[in-house]
Amino acid sequence: MTKNFLFTSESVTEGHPDKVCDQISDAILDEFLSKDPKSRVATETTVTTGMALVCGEITSNCYVDIPSVVRNTIKNIGYNGEEGGGFDYKTCAVLTSIDEQSADIAGGVNKALESRSDTSDTSKDETLDIGAGDQGIMFGYACNETPELMPLPIAIAHKLAKRLADVRKQKLVNYLRPDGKSQVTVEYRDNKPYRIDTIVISTQHDPEIDGISDNSKIQKIIEKDMINLVIMPVFENYDIKPDKSTKYLINPSGRFVIGGPQGDAGLTGRKIIVDTYGGYARHGGGAFSGKDPTKVDRSGAYACRWVAKNIVKAGLADKCEIEVAYAIGKSEPVSVLVDTFNTGKISDEELSQIVKETFDLRPLAIIKQFDLSNLPAKNGGKFYQKLASYGHVGREDFFIPWEETQMAQTLAQKASALCAG
Repeated sequence: MTKNFLFTSESVTEGHPDKVCDQISDAILDEFLSKDPKSRVATETTVTTGMALVCGEITSNCYVDIPSVVRNTIKNIGYNGEEGGGFDYKTCAVLTSIDEQSADIAGGVNKALESRSDTSDTSKDETLDIGAGDQGIMFGYACNETPELMPLPIAIAHKLAKRLADVRKQKLVNYLRPDGKSQVTVEYRDNKPYRIDTIVISTQHDPEIDGISDNSKIQKIIEKDMINLVIMPVFENYDIKPDKSTKYLINPSGRFVIGGPQGDAGLTGRKIIVDTYGGYARHGGGAFSGKDPTKVDRSGAYACRWVAKNIVKAGLADKCEIEVAYAIGKSEPVSVLVDTFNTGKISDEELSQIVKETFDLRPLAIIKQFDLSNLPAKNGGKFYQKLASYGHVGREDFFIPWEETQMAQTLAQKASALCAG
């Protein structure tokens, strides 16, 4: 990437139709794992005007009232008829089409290729017992642009979207509806954040505000409130703030009354860049929501973030991206790659070797490291649903195990020993 450039990232509120679907899929996952931590879940959701459809594959020893989970999730987001902009948790149709996990897939996951290849050795490590739930490539990233070691554009975009939702829920204004988006453009100089170039806020709203129906007047009210109640409070916690040249684009379409599932169909897994690094790092293409931890699309990506964050926290690089590849039914990763974008204190090849020696990236090892199957039960039945909005990485509003940096000191010591040798 060139030294001087503009970079933009976006986020969306929990009322965005795609995020409604992500939350429904993860709420279903939470329910199944809370009752049966060994559940195999792969649920997809789509929503549109007056309807929510849940489909996929689930194998479990428990029963979950899926329509009730769907309706409660939609209700908690804020779609309750007129106040929610036309979509209503009480009256929308809820359709389900659920099958069991494929026996072929289950066979590869339940007993990994390594275990199936040699049945004579009874002392094998139990972390070989399950194979990856699919083939694919997973990426994790960290950089020293923010305290949470995330790229600045997506960090601010998430906080703006979350603040927009909080303003609505706290009724600081009386006209906001659940759907909304944020977007932040940061100017970089010498590859470091320098200033805020553009801020975009698009928020769904009532057709009238305090009896005012004139659209130009409504636009001015919304613009003033969004700057004072959403944007400025977020930047109180940042050294880089909007300046006199920063451009504000508030509801640039001019009107945003029809939104949510009534305005646009939603689908699980369609905001994977919002879920991760805002486009600043690569993405393997696999979505997270609705998938149990045996799916490495989810667990492998979390582990990659953990590794990258610990490398940056250890001071071994200013930026770090990890790629891990898996084959379905195989426990050991196919490949592990470290890229520090020429910011590493030791070579990427040496870092890759240290990572392979330090981190166990087999699926069952990752599940155990983060206790992924038990997190919903340990968090009152809701964990993955909370991740489904405002990012699966870089969060500081509740405890997330892959955001911990307990391995940083170990990495620093191994790198120091390597250099000394």
